[in-house]
Amino acid sequence: MLTLIKREIYDNIAYFAGAIVFSLIIIIIMLSAAYARYNLPPEEAPAFAIGLSALAIGLSLPVIVILTIGFTAMGVSQMYIDRNRKISAFISTLPVTRGRILTARIIAGILAILTFFLPLIITTIIICRLFAPQIPIIDGLFFDIYTVTLLTFFACYCVGLQTGWKSGRLVPTLGGLFLACVLVPIFIIKGFDSQVLLLLIIFIIASVIRIRQKFMSTSL
Repeated sequence: MLTLIKREIYDNIAYFAGAIVFSLIIIIIMLSAAYARYNLPPEEAPAFAIGLSALAIGLSLPVIVILTIGFTAMGVSQMYIDRNRKISAFISTLPVTRGRILTARIIAGILAILTFFLPLIITTIIICRLFAPQIPIIDGLFFDIYTVTLLTFFACYCVGLQTGWKSGRLVPTLGGLFLACVLVPIFIIKGFDSQVLLLLIIFIIASVIRIRQKFMSTSL
């Protein structure tokens, strides 16, 4: 299993590199903003908070769009390359089951998503402990935001896995991106409450079941 996961990571190293780059960019912005806030006089704090909120919103939208495209494309690419190059057909001749091949593929996708999120989560926790230790509600807010966002990107990845198994490359990619671009605004509009979390979990479970069923039954 470890060998299969390593192969998936190696084949999709560009997506991992992209996740690291975007994560570092956001972390640098967060640390710069925290440092600037720490050195501001108290009377300038409200204006700085408003400006920081506007900056966060302005940066979050293009990042969400890019990551939505990226993680969806990763799922499409994994399935398309597999089918086009007959990778699973070759691996299945070895003492490896289809279930393990698919599991390794999904684990690689999860690791790519966590490559982006884990550094952000750790940085956010540190900043909250240093600059907002007396506001417990902030911890809960960030937890809800990160949880829903992480699951949304994983849902987009699952959409890519489902559409990427079809013949051709352009149509599945465009179809996956269209479904992902429809999915993301729905959860952004509904917010970050428990209902959205439940919907995402149900969607992901249904998607994984469908992906496994299709992968196990389709000719390699």
